[in-house]
Amino acid sequence: SRSHEAAVEMNLCPSVMIASVGRRAARSVRVVGSRRLFASSTVGEKTQSYIDQEDKFNARNYSPLPVVLKVGKGCRVWDVEDNEYLDFLSAYSAVNQGHSHPRILAALQDQAGKLTLTSRAFYNDVLGTYAEYMTGLFGYDRILPMNTGVEAGETAVKLARRWGYDVKGIPDHQAKIVFASGNFWGRTIGAISSSTDPSSYTRFGPFVPGFELVPYNDLEALEAKLASDPTIAGFMVEPIQGEAGVVVPDDGYMRQVKEICKRHNVLLIADE
Repeated sequence: SRSHEAAVEMNLCPSVMIASVGRRAARSVRVVGSRRLFASSTVGEKTQSYIDQEDKFNARNYSPLPVVLKVGKGCRVWDVEDNEYLDFLSAYSAVNQGHSHPRILAALQDQAGKLTLTSRAFYNDVLGTYAEYMTGLFGYDRILPMNTGVEAGETAVKLARRWGYDVKGIPDHQAKIVFASGNFWGRTIGAISSSTDPSSYTRFGPFVPGFELVPYNDLEALEAKLASDPTIAGFMVEPIQGEAGVVVPDDGYMRQVKEICKRHNVLLIADE
């Protein structure tokens, strides 16, 4: 037992990092090939009961670590056995503000006490303020908020195709979108149609047509692809790839990508 010490090996491909820090923690993350194994003493009775319940009634499309979390505060989380951990995953960045942030909780409670949801069938008194703030922060003309990242990606593809037909003059049903190899932007049919990861697309076809690939961080390949095909409407790319590891492109890559897209009249879609 290593009291008050974090023991963690970092898995560099699909990343899950949890560091045990609590008094009772004597656990570490161990990686074998591409699988994540949680080396520990026998799983507690309470933990096992929750795992059994979830495995029985919930679709098993993930292979989570045998830790059942119950509460979080900031960067720390606790499991049902009262072990304490540092959360390095942050729900794949969706909780990068930390768990149970008091200002966010206060805002949620305040709004829930006033008005739950209007849909886009009506105006409301907060969306305009939010849109004005976001456009000013990023220098945009307008925004279209989405619930999830994959919804944003799907909408960007739709927008690029419509723009390709209405503005660029691409013949109907011929618009193409180019993606970088190693991409990950979700698990919808659209997203996996651009994937190069067999675990994402195997036995889910047929796939969405009109999606093509170039190597990530390869400006020459992108230039050649866009120069050779006037029916390309957009290029979607992650400034830093996450699911493929943590792949950082060469300095100036995104700036030159923008210049290439502009030169060939292709919309640039930055996935995060």
